[in-house]
Amino acid sequence: MAKPQTNGNFSLNLNRTIIYAVCIALALLSILPFWIMFVNATRSTAEIQSGLSLLPSLHAATNLEALLSKSFDPVKGFMNSLIISGFSTICAVYFSSLTAYALVVYNWKLRQSFFTFIMLVMLIPVQASAIGFYQFMYQLHWTNSFMPLILPAIASPAIVFFMRQYLLGTLSIEMVEASRIDGAGEFYTFNRIVMPIMVPAIATQAIFAFVGSWNNLFMPLILLTQKENYTLPIMVSLLKGDIYKTEFGAIYMGLSLTVLPLFVIYFLLSRYIIAGVALGGVKE
Repeated sequence: MAKPQTNGNFSLNLNRTIIYAVCIALALLSILPFWIMFVNATRSTAEIQSGLSLLPSLHAATNLEALLSKSFDPVKGFMNSLIISGFSTICAVYFSSLTAYALVVYNWKLRQSFFTFIMLVMLIPVQASAIGFYQFMYQLHWTNSFMPLILPAIASPAIVFFMRQYLLGTLSIEMVEASRIDGAGEFYTFNRIVMPIMVPAIATQAIFAFVGSWNNLFMPLILLTQKENYTLPIMVSLLKGDIYKTEFGAIYMGLSLTVLPLFVIYFLLSRYIIAGVALGGVKE
């Protein structure tokens, strides 16, 4: 009788080992491109052109010096990117959560039609409306301003959809009604009761919104023409060598400086994502 149990335990351990091995392999494949980028930031142009390497070199200081000599201002670019990405993420997450709350809690006549319209907006690519958007911003004298890159984040259909689906599964309408009976206002109920419930979803979407805004090159390149307003992606995109030589090491150094804040944001908010996964797996 003990033999089948031993075989069953062996099979379970084997399956678990295979799963761990696959997960570790996928994790290494995900990390590999970033590692190669950081390694190339420490290599010279000749070393990069000679082939791939997984070991760092000793040219990081030289690459940084070459990078700064190309009118690359990492501090200014970082602050511009941080202002745009930070405020646009706050606007996107808060107002999308507020919209999702209205779609879930309030029972009004055109609720489903409004949600369908929001979903249809997702089908319109940014490039299709770029010319009209630029002309509108030009008429408002908002070119070379951060406002056109921050305020449109208020309307984020994908985040609204995600927040709505999350609230449908986690929010108890009785809790909202009890808050109203106690005399709490709608904004107080949303800010003090509903938003703490949405923290895992908010953290997840904040990461995506921040990364998307930080890496955004298309609209900032169109709207921002003054060097003091350039974001880090714009500065990196403008890194060029002279007619004889391109400093690939300096370019990789610029890319590495651009990516580092994204790692910090992810590690700060990753525990909330794990909490959201754990919350979704609990059955009451």
